[in-house]
Amino acid sequence: MKRILLACVLLLPALAFARDWQVDAAQSTLGFKASYQGDGFNGSFKHFEANISFDAADLALAKFDVTVDLASADTGSSERDDTLKGSDFFAVARFPQAHFATESFAKAADGSISANGKLTIRDKTAPVTLKVRFVESGGGATLDVDTVLKRADYGLGAGSDWVDISAEVPVHGHLILRAK
Repeated sequence: MKRILLACVLLLPALAFARDWQVDAAQSTLGFKASYQGDGFNGSFKHFEANISFDAADLALAKFDVTVDLASADTGSSERDDTLKGSDFFAVARFPQAHFATESFAKAADGSISANGKLTIRDKTAPVTLKVRFVESGGGATLDVDTVLKRADYGLGAGSDWVDISAEVPVHGHLILRAK
């Protein structure tokens, strides 16, 4: 009986962590949509790192920690990309990275999951809620997250010259994960 109890006690720490996942950067995307003077465009960040620990059965132990290289913004227009990197928007010379970290997760009655955290862009930090869709299959998984950011929360394009740019920016992440 003592051996069984000891074995259970030794296994508890192994069970007390959400599963760690490795992001397949070549297959994963982090994108956004915006508009200028009513014309929509899509963009993405070509370089980002994400540390993901997730187990839908135990959300208390889950965490996302994502760092985005803001200079890697790509909208298909070098002029627009340069504007995003400049002082009116990301100011990458001073603030080369954006950072998101979760603080909590919640599961709604319908089974949907949300991740609450803080996003820092430039020198501004604001709360963000992500809609989370996680599908595990064998030794891998897909993680899709969606949110809508308000540009003004981060001081992006805050001057009167930028009123023709969408105030709200939908963001979508699609991550291909492999179990660590």
